[in-house]
Amino acid sequence: MHTRDQVSLGLRGVSHRIQKTVTRLPGMKTVTEVWEAADRSLAEGDIAFVADLGIALSNRYGSSATRVWQYGSVFNRLLRLLTSTPGREHVEQALRLVSAAASADRKLPRYAASLLAAGQTPENLAVVFTGGSSRAGASEELRACLVHELVLRGVAVGETPGIAGWARSPHWRHHPLGRLPLALGTLEETPSLPSCSAGGASCSLPYGQQDGGPGPAPGGTAHVPTATGTTTEAFRSAVAAATANWADESNGRIEAGTYDLAAPVGTDGLPGLLVTLGLECFDGVGRRNRLALSSRRPEEAWHMLFAAASTGGAYNHGMYGAYGRLAAWRSLAALSGAAADAAPDDVARQARDCAWYDFGGATKWFTRVAWDIGLVTVAPGRRRLAVLAATDTD
Repeated sequence: MHTRDQVSLGLRGVSHRIQKTVTRLPGMKTVTEVWEAADRSLAEGDIAFVADLGIALSNRYGSSATRVWQYGSVFNRLLRLLTSTPGREHVEQALRLVSAAASADRKLPRYAASLLAAGQTPENLAVVFTGGSSRAGASEELRACLVHELVLRGVAVGETPGIAGWARSPHWRHHPLGRLPLALGTLEETPSLPSCSAGGASCSLPYGQQDGGPGPAPGGTAHVPTATGTTTEAFRSAVAAATANWADESNGRIEAGTYDLAAPVGTDGLPGLLVTLGLECFDGVGRRNRLALSSRRPEEAWHMLFAAASTGGAYNHGMYGAYGRLAAWRSLAALSGAAADAAPDDVARQARDCAWYDFGGATKWFTRVAWDIGLVTVAPGRRRLAVLAATDTD
C-alpha cells in the first residue's frame, strides 16, 4: 500500500518528466520518443499523464506567438490517443485536454468532436453531455458538433440515453448547427467519413478529374439559348459555402453564377451554353478540348459538397463533419434555388425537382490533381441555370 509520501514523490516525478519534455520540445529533431512515452503511459493505465502532458505543452506553446512544429505533432498524437482508445475515462481526459487548449484554436472543438465520434461508443460519450468526474467539462460548441458527428454516423441521438436530453433541448436552437435535423435526410444517405486512429486518418474523395471525351463539341447543332447573368453576392457566398475553405486555407479557386435563359435548354445544348457564360473554368473548351458533362443525382452532389467542406482541400483539414454538413446544405440550397434559410427537407424537395450535372475538362483553370468540382443545375422548366466550379492543388 502506497504511503502519502510515496504518492507525493510519484506525482513530483511525473511533474518533472512533463516539465523536462516541455523544456526540450523545441530542440527535438524528432518527437518519436515523446509519442512512445505517451503510448507506454496509456498502456500502463496512466491516462491522466497523457492529458497532463498535453495541457502543459498547450500552456507553453499553444499560442500562435510561441507555437513550434513539434507541439502540433505531439498535441495531435496525445489527443488522438485519448479519443481513439475506447473508455469513459479516456473521454474525460480528452475533455480536460480540449478544454485547456481550445482558447488557442477555435477549430479544436470541431476536430475533437470528429475524433470522439469516430473512436468512442455513444455510451462512453454520454459523459460529454451529462458531466462526470473530470475537472473540466465539455463546451457547448463541442457538444453541438458531437451531436451532428454522431448523426452523420447513424446514431439516433434523440433516443440515446445521456445524449437525448441535451440534443433535444431547445436551449441551443439558435446555434448555427441547431437548424440541422437530428437524423440523416434522404439526400445524405450514408456520408463518407474519415477513418481515424492514433496514427492519423484517411478518407476517400467522391470527386476528381474529368477530361472531355467523346461527344458533341460546343457549338454543334444543338440549340443554345441566350443566357442573362443574375448572379448576386449573396448567391456567391451561399453556393461557395462548401468549398470556401479551399480558397481561404489552401490554394483553391472558385467560380459561380446564376443565369436566366431565353428558352429552355436541353442536355445536348448544355455544353455549348456553358462555354458562352464567360466563366474562366470554361476557357479553352473547343472541338479538341471537349467538356465532359455527366448527369448526376442530387444525392451525389450533396456528397461532393460534404466531402469538400468536411475534409478540405490540398493544404487544410476542412470544417470537419458537423459544420461540413451545414455547409453542404447551404451550397445545395443555393444551387437548387431554395431560400437561404430553408430547412434541409425543403431544400431536398427542391433539389429533386432540378436536373443535376457535373462537368470537367482539361482546361488551364482546373488543376486536375484530386480536388476538382464542377456542378450545374437546371431548374424545372429548364430556364434557370446555376453553376459552381472549384479546384485546389498542392
